[in-house]
Amino acid sequence: MSYTGPDFEPSQPHRSPLRRALTVAVAALVPGALLGWGVYAAVGGPGEGDGGGSGRAGGAGTPAAPSSGAPASGAPASSPGDGDGDGKKPAGSSPAPTSKAPSASGPALPASGPLTGKVVVIDPGHNPANFRHASEINRKVNVGTHWKECDTTGTATNAGWPEAKFTLDVAHRLRTLLQEQGATVKLTQDGDRSFGPCVDERARIGNEAKADAAISIHADGSGAGNRGFHVIMPGSVHDGAADTRAIVAPSAELGERVAGAFVRVTGTAPSNYLGDGTGLVTRTDLGGLNLSTVPKVFIECGNMRDRTDAALLTSGSWRQKAAQGMSEGIVSFLRG
Repeated sequence: MSYTGPDFEPSQPHRSPLRRALTVAVAALVPGALLGWGVYAAVGGPGEGDGGGSGRAGGAGTPAAPSSGAPASGAPASSPGDGDGDGKKPAGSSPAPTSKAPSASGPALPASGPLTGKVVVIDPGHNPANFRHASEINRKVNVGTHWKECDTTGTATNAGWPEAKFTLDVAHRLRTLLQEQGATVKLTQDGDRSFGPCVDERARIGNEAKADAAISIHADGSGAGNRGFHVIMPGSVHDGAADTRAIVAPSAELGERVAGAFVRVTGTAPSNYLGDGTGLVTRTDLGGLNLSTVPKVFIECGNMRDRTDAALLTSGSWRQKAAQGMSEGIVSFLRG
């Protein structure tokens, strides 16, 4: 930037003592400032990351997700799923994934903030290594009202980027945002298991943590042209080991707040194929909800099999917005 004006005219022949003193002081400070900048540059300043300039994409070492049109990396394409294992392509038929580097830093300690004392459980749907354990994830488990498969491989973009990597990346981003608000955050899995956990254990983790709120993160595998997100809330179930009656109302409030914040922050429209344009769906067949004793919702962030949605889901900056929308909804719910 250039400046003009009397303060920036060439020096006059005669300087006052005060001006001479200021000149000496500036001359002494400049080398120190340059040295400080050199040290900063050598050790590295704040990274840009892939999170829309936030640099908060989970722990250090978490692999960057691809841009739209990512190469195939190991999850199968699938039919529309429910985010809890049903309807998504069974394990055992996917190509080998690229190597996955787990988070190196682990979860940070919660900061003080408006959510101090609150516990949030984040459930990143599926597991990138599930396809290697077909017999284990096809094992039936009791989900209260019926028996179903332990888990599935999840879906993938047409280019092969797996839902399980998407969910874990968003979970890391969401964890960071909630911890900055003071919350204690627990993940059901953090790339630290060879498969699973099964859907019944995912619910149990939230229950045992006595979570004030729990959210299961997914992306759908519906047909091309089906776009948008939807939040799934538990319906009233009282059958066998399932009893959701106490959590139906608070879960509905959590779902509504998450959906509202998600629209506002991401600019993404609610699903055009489920929820009648509200982005809200109630279900009674999902074990992860039926077995929960704490307020819980699922969110299907978009349709990985639609090219337009896939371009969003594979964008790091959009995933940061998705995490921010979820965080704002959860914070709003917990603060009342």
